[in-house]
Amino acid sequence: MHKRQARSFVLVFCKVPRSCAEHFGEDFSERFSTIKMSYLARKGPAIYSALGKWAYNMAGFNQYGLHRDDCLYENEDVKEAIRRLPEKLKDERNFRITRALHLSMTKTILPKEQWTKYEEDTKYLEPYLQEVVREREEKVKWESNK
Repeated sequence: MHKRQARSFVLVFCKVPRSCAEHFGEDFSERFSTIKMSYLARKGPAIYSALGKWAYNMAGFNQYGLHRDDCLYENEDVKEAIRRLPEKLKDERNFRITRALHLSMTKTILPKEQWTKYEEDTKYLEPYLQEVVREREEKVKWESNK
C-alpha cells in the first residue's frame, strides 16, 4: 500500500563545497544554502517512519485523545494563536483537554479505537502559531529600524 506524504515547513542548512561556489559563481552559496518551503496545515506526519510512530505512541497523549498541538507549552505566542482559533476548533480543543483531564483523574485511558492515530494527528494550531511568530518578528524588526 502506498502512503501519501504531506508537505510541511522545512528549513535545510547545508554547506556548499568551495568548488561548487567557484563553478557557479560567488552568490551560489548565498542563494542555495537555505531552502524554505511554505507551510500548509496538514494531517499526519511529514515523514512516515516506524521510529516516529513508536515515539508518538510512547508519548502517551494519544491514549487520552489529545493532538500534538493540545500539548504545546503555552507561552505568549501559543496563547495568541489559541485566541485566534475559530470557535469550532477552540471548542474541540477544550473538549479534548477536559476529557483528558477527566481520564487522568480517574486513572483510565480511552479504548484503543478512540486513540488519536499517528497518521491522523491534525496540526491545527501551527498555521496560526507561525503567523503570530512572523508578526512578532516583523514588529521587532520594525521597532529596531526606528
